[in-house]
Amino acid sequence: MPTAAPERPAKPVKATAPFIPDFVYFEPDALEYPKGQRIMKWVEEQGIPYKLTPSHNRITGLKGDTELEKYKNAKRTLVVGVRKTLKFDQSKPSAEYAIPISTGCMGHCHYCYLQTTLGAKPYIRVYVNTNEILSAAKAYIDERSPEITRFEAACTSDPVGLEHITGSLQELIEFMAGEELGRLRFVTKFHHVEPLLGLNHNGHTRIRFSVNSDYVIRSFEPATSRFEERIEAAAKIARAGYPLGFIIAPIIWYDGWETGYAELLQKLAAALPKEDLKDLTFEMIQHRFTKTAKRVIEERYPKTKLDLDMEKRKKKWGRYGQYKYVYPDEQQTVLREFITEQIFEHFPAAKIDYFT
Repeated sequence: MPTAAPERPAKPVKATAPFIPDFVYFEPDALEYPKGQRIMKWVEEQGIPYKLTPSHNRITGLKGDTELEKYKNAKRTLVVGVRKTLKFDQSKPSAEYAIPISTGCMGHCHYCYLQTTLGAKPYIRVYVNTNEILSAAKAYIDERSPEITRFEAACTSDPVGLEHITGSLQELIEFMAGEELGRLRFVTKFHHVEPLLGLNHNGHTRIRFSVNSDYVIRSFEPATSRFEERIEAAAKIARAGYPLGFIIAPIIWYDGWETGYAELLQKLAAALPKEDLKDLTFEMIQHRFTKTAKRVIEERYPKTKLDLDMEKRKKKWGRYGQYKYVYPDEQQTVLREFITEQIFEHFPAAKIDYFT
């Protein structure tokens, strides 16, 4: 009898590497801060080309023969600057305020609202005046006393993907640990959480991971950590004693969505350490888009499978003066009820913060 061919070992999956920009701009004021100087040293050690710019608004000449090429290169460009506006935006329903430590993201999620809110400036910005930002946060906390004030650090960026460059989340976490009435929250699609694991957080920081069905992650979330990497990181965060959360977003109606979202919750339940899930939350956000977003997404991701048919959607007035296109009420109800049942089947003690 012929000898059976030996089975080939499975090819190891390459880990998602931390973000390294292709080019860095420094605003001159940034180099007057210790963090700006540290980032400059890191850039030089990495051999990344850089130059000074009077302001991020003055950046010109991003490489690329087409607007699409310029966009892709901008997402690989880092701007190191000073946050001059210390008036925080509201961040409902996630928190009372958005705390600004970075803007822009290296991910290429087709549906992301940053496509339009950042407009023609999709490059990534980090701010070095963290002490001034924290002083402003302290003023907001004191103003709302004796109420607890929550700050969302990921409204305009994914700060976990930048933490190896900035260290800003470490500063925020340790600051909030000492604030009786201050709480920090942020969400990420990246797994690079090691710098956060040994910190004194005092239970005042909730770290959430953005998760979705396998189809949605594969189809619409390029340049982010794989689902398995995110869940491994979530387990580390739970073991480190942080309050943990998951944002299922955007929830997308597609052929087979029930199976996809059921499998998502099954995988979460199998991978997470049950004994460490004492304070687990879920947030659910259905897919939505504006006319402007539809145009921009189709320009930047011309082969996207994202369903942007406005005729299938319900119009909802948005806070920024544009209509959003969401699912009709009947579809929203089916999505919410099905995923809610799946959550409580696997995590009966979890809390659902909202569906929107």
